[in-house]
Amino acid sequence: MYPICRSITGNGVRDTLALISADIDLKISEVPTGTKVLDWTVPKEWNIRDAYIRNSKGERVVDFRRSNLHVLNYSAPVDRRMSLGELQPHLFSLPKFPDWIPYKTSYYRETWGFCLSHRDLERLTEQEYEVFIDSTLADGHLTFGECVIRGSSQDEVLFSCHVCHPSLCNDNLSGISIATTLARLIAQEKRRYTYRFLFAPGTIGAIVWLALNEQRAQRIKHGLVLACLGDRGGMSYKKSRKGIADIDRAVAIVLRDDADQFEISEFSPYGYDERQYCSPGFDLPVGRLSRTPHGCFPEYHTSADNLEFVDADSLADSLMKCLAVVEVLEGDGRYVNKLPKGEPQLGRRGLYSDMGGYADAREREEALLWVLNMSDGNNSLLDIAERSRLRFTAIRGAATSLAAHDLIDQAL
Repeated sequence: MYPICRSITGNGVRDTLALISADIDLKISEVPTGTKVLDWTVPKEWNIRDAYIRNSKGERVVDFRRSNLHVLNYSAPVDRRMSLGELQPHLFSLPKFPDWIPYKTSYYRETWGFCLSHRDLERLTEQEYEVFIDSTLADGHLTFGECVIRGSSQDEVLFSCHVCHPSLCNDNLSGISIATTLARLIAQEKRRYTYRFLFAPGTIGAIVWLALNEQRAQRIKHGLVLACLGDRGGMSYKKSRKGIADIDRAVAIVLRDDADQFEISEFSPYGYDERQYCSPGFDLPVGRLSRTPHGCFPEYHTSADNLEFVDADSLADSLMKCLAVVEVLEGDGRYVNKLPKGEPQLGRRGLYSDMGGYADAREREEALLWVLNMSDGNNSLLDIAERSRLRFTAIRGAATSLAAHDLIDQAL
């Protein structure tokens, strides 16, 4: 996916979704230019074939074919000759990182421009330049993809990632890759929840989906926006607008249990598509899972966010955290102790001997006692894991053993 020039519309998005479709069952939808979606309108479709700045010797001093970041994303077509002074207002660089190309966009303002390293900018001399962008802005469609994995319940878990960025790996090929792999893994087992994976352009894509699915959106009981999951930083989680939703608690438990380094932040209406799902008219329980958050690593929105910047171990770890969150959501439930007066005799039932082979027999014993004590039909396993400060997997394992020995029943 890395070489594809993506944007909020166009063939780059289609090509990306086609690659995802090779791995998972993806339904692709297209919404025409001009369609009213909440307070927005689907924009014109943008496609680009070539672009360059050529000097008086005929040399391409800036070349879209070398990096698709060289063109201001959504640039209008241009074919002109001009002086350096005329060209200068249309050039963007990063003086602080002189070897990197910045990523810039002009989605909703028709203009054009080029992005280049600051070193290359400083090499430009006073002469006439040929400036050429072979692009189109025309009526077309906005394209997005969905993979829905049916569970026994119509209640849904949403995983959402943006597919609009060109050659940027952490932001957000990492999110796309993890969402695709996660969908494939979830589909291998029967699930309680229905899982919806949405691959859509940032902001406008989520708004389009919400506009088309206002009723269906109410089925979303838990959700995560996946972004920036491949760098070497610790995990970070941004809470939903609710702040105390089960997804907020589930992620916090997973990070507490399994992450060496993590940070949890409160909701803010700035960021990725969680701000659309958490807009007050929807107020869905959707948080954002990342490693280093967007804007907090220098490579963000530059050519340095490349294939060398993302790390295989970090991607694997992020995937495992997502799977662990799924297991918490799937495994949570409320139980009722069938022998609530005093502790039942666990040794007679062989429950203590079941502890053989456990790395921490004390944790196993505590988990059994916590589940028995708190299973009054009001406390969920997530509640018990939070209060006991024991790992959710230990609490869930204890509940499974106690239910097998007919000591607890699932609450209705």
